[in-house]
This record gives sequence, C-alpha cells and structure tokens, in this order.
Amino acid sequence: MTQHQNPDQPTRQLADDEIDLRELFRILWNGKWIIIVVTFVFAVGSVLYALSLPNIYQAEAKLAPTKESQGNGIGSLGQLGGLASLAGVNLPRGQVDNARMAQEIMRSRAFLADFAERRQIAPDLIAVEKWDPRTGEISYDPEIYNAQTQTWMREVRHPKQTIPTAWELVEELREILRISQDTATGIVSLSIEHQSPIVAKNWVDWLIEDINNEMRRRDIEEAERSIQYIENEFEKARLANTQQVYASLLEQQTQTIMLANVRPEYVFRVLDPAVIPEQRAKPSRALIAIIGTFLGGFLGLVIVLAINIFRS
Repeated sequence: MTQHQNPDQPTRQLADDEIDLRELFRILWNGKWIIIVVTFVFAVGSVLYALSLPNIYQAEAKLAPTKESQGNGIGSLGQLGGLASLAGVNLPRGQVDNARMAQEIMRSRAFLADFAERRQIAPDLIAVEKWDPRTGEISYDPEIYNAQTQTWMREVRHPKQTIPTAWELVEELREILRISQDTATGIVSLSIEHQSPIVAKNWVDWLIEDINNEMRRRDIEEAERSIQYIENEFEKARLANTQQVYASLLEQQTQTIMLANVRPEYVFRVLDPAVIPEQRAKPSRALIAIIGTFLGGFLGLVIVLAINIFRS
C-alpha cells in the first residue's frame, strides 16, 4: 500500500524549529544578567591575570657551522681515512657531524649543568621576582633567595632541596632554551627567554662561547691521543709506505690542534649576534583577555541553560 506524505508536514516542522529557536532566545534573554555578570567576572579576572604575568624577553643569535664542522677543512681526514684504517689507526671522529653534535651537547644534561655551575646562574634562573627596566636590575624573591647574604631561603618538598641541584637547574634551563637548525641553509638559531633582556642576551653569548670551547677541548684532546698513538706506531713501522701514512696522519692531527687553538669561533660562527631585546616575547595579554572573556560568555550560556533544564 502506498504511503502518502502529508503536504503540511514540512510546514509544521519549520514552525516547530521557529518555536524552539524563539524559546531558546527567550531563555537566554531571561538569563541575560547571569551571562553578563559571568562574562564580566571572567573578563576582569583574565585582565588581572594577564597584568600579573611578568614580561618575558627573548634574545636570539644566528649561527653558521664553520667549514671544519661541515667536514670541508683540515679537520677532515678525507682521502687518508682508508689508509689510516688499513694502518690500524683509530682516528678522531670526522667533523662532518660536529655542528649537529654541538647542538646535542648544548641540550645535554652534563653541558647544561656545567654551564649553570661555571656561570653561577642559579639565582637568575630560579629566584627572580621582577626586573626593573629603569635601572636594569633584578629583584629576587626574598622567600627564595637572599641576595645580600647569597643564601637560599626557600622551603621545598622532597625531592627538591633548599639549594637547587644540578638536575633542577638543567630542567629550568631546558624550559627557556631553544635550539633549531634550518635544514635548507644549515643556519642554527639559539635563543634564551628570561624576565631580564640583559640576562637573556648574556646567556646566549655565554652558550656560544662555551660550546665552541667545549668542542675545541674535545677535538684537541682527541687529536693529542691520536698523535701519541701515531708516534708510537710510527716507531714500530718498518715499511716506508706505512711510515708515510703515519707521517701524514701526524701532520693532520697537528694541524687540527693548531687550528683549534687559533680560531675562537671553532664550531659556530656568529652571523647575527644576540642583542638586548626591547620588546617582550610574551605574554600576549590581549589574547589572554579575549580568551578569558569568551570562556566567561560560554560558561554564562551553559549556566543559564542548565538552570532552565533543572527548573523544567
């Protein structure tokens, strides 16, 4: 049997939708003061919260790997590598990956812990309360650190200790340290975020200096060990060809040490040095206020609808 659709059904459905929308608008209109009050409270709260946040500045430097770190200089043994292997010499690592290795070392716990201890940055990392842009001075939270007596005052729960440990300092450093490399150009970006733009700039400079020194130290130590080994093997060599290989390897390692000692920018060359930033990197106070206001409005709508449902 064929069923015939009532021609008045679409009209009735449309009328029901209009009634539902009118009912919804009526409910929201009746609860408009709840929506307004909740939205206002959230707007004011988000503004106060945004204003309470300290300014964070970011100092950044652009670095280019040196030719030696890319394996194009004296440090790369090149054609002698095969002969050296045949001669039984364990050569220093090829410097093809020195730039990438340096980035990983900068992220490593050992390097960052040594950096924090050597540069004595713990108070500026843990205890800063505010930075005065007029004087350029940092104020420390007296409940955490007494700057006059240089004493840690904070009360913490286990596993933290009153005096920050290397583990805690490294975790804090990793929160504000950014290292990235452009895969197309190879340019490395190194940045630090801090309440003080002066501190941020100084730490970037120190990190660049320290990683160059660290990679230089490692290469010199490795070259010296290789030289000692090569000299011992050279004395034992009988064949002229083998002696020639050892002599070439010895020359290469000597040149590596010489190059490391005369070049301050050993692994990274600074293309764009860090400067003291004049504009904050965060927080975005306007965005915080907008998001807070929208959340307040949405919560107000939910409250009004929930009240109507419970009353029904």
